[in-house]
Amino acid sequence: MSPLRGILLKIASVLVFIAMSALIKATAAHVPAGEAVFFRSFFAIPVILVWLAWRHELGSGLRVAQPMGHVWRGVVGTAAMGFGFAGLGLLPLPEVTAIGYAAPLLTVVFAAMFLGEEVRLFRLSAVALGMVGVLIVLSPRLGTFGAATEREMLGAVVVLVGAACAALAQVFVRKLVATERTSAIVFWFSVTASALSLVTLPFGWVLPSAYEAMLLVSAGLLGGLGQILLTSSYRHADASIVAPFEYVSMIFALAIGFVFFDEVPTLVMLGGAALVILAGVLIIWRERQLGIERARQRKAMTPQG
Repeated sequence: MSPLRGILLKIASVLVFIAMSALIKATAAHVPAGEAVFFRSFFAIPVILVWLAWRHELGSGLRVAQPMGHVWRGVVGTAAMGFGFAGLGLLPLPEVTAIGYAAPLLTVVFAAMFLGEEVRLFRLSAVALGMVGVLIVLSPRLGTFGAATEREMLGAVVVLVGAACAALAQVFVRKLVATERTSAIVFWFSVTASALSLVTLPFGWVLPSAYEAMLLVSAGLLGGLGQILLTSSYRHADASIVAPFEYVSMIFALAIGFVFFDEVPTLVMLGGAALVILAGVLIIWRERQLGIERARQRKAMTPQG
């Protein structure tokens, strides 16, 4: 275990994923979201395979015990990716990032509903606080503070639906990790998403320009690299230590949005994002406390010899 290395890998993965989103956003005016999902997923596969070969896990790392579990995770995860990519063409990058923070909050709710996980008042209160923050971020796009265009309203709804799908995908992942290797979950999701994205072919795929194709292929390669960095970060430090650094993505999103897309954040968006981040950190802190408590209970119950 090396917490500092885990944190640095996590921050690197966050930067890579935000850069990937920026590349998708740069093509969103011309390339449909379903087509972007294909490039993002398909070109991540060779990166993942090279990583597995380097770790000598190419054979064992791809075996699965629950094929249908991977299929359902793929369906929901692909929907989350598609809605998220569609939102990048409709809203500024920092707003899409902030609304996406709703996913871990909703995961707490869905885990209680579908996995029977116990959720007490503290975490429920943190989820409520975070959802208030999400509503604050969404409010200008839903016409709460003045007029909002149909495009902005659609973007707000699409990104929020994507966050809900991402949360549901995490519930499937929580079930899969009991029997599946992380490498298998990552690889077969990319394969499933590549195949499912082809369903959107009749809805208007386009021939990207050479420049757009370069951006899309780069997004796929970065997606694979980001997944490897993320997975590696959890090998070196506990999730409770690494997870809060997910919110560094807002700093990267603000910087990239301002420099490359001339997007200036509003105080409303920043205030709402701050609430969501606070709620997320509180949930992570509570998860850590519960983990320590469970570890003490197990130690107390272990016979001393």
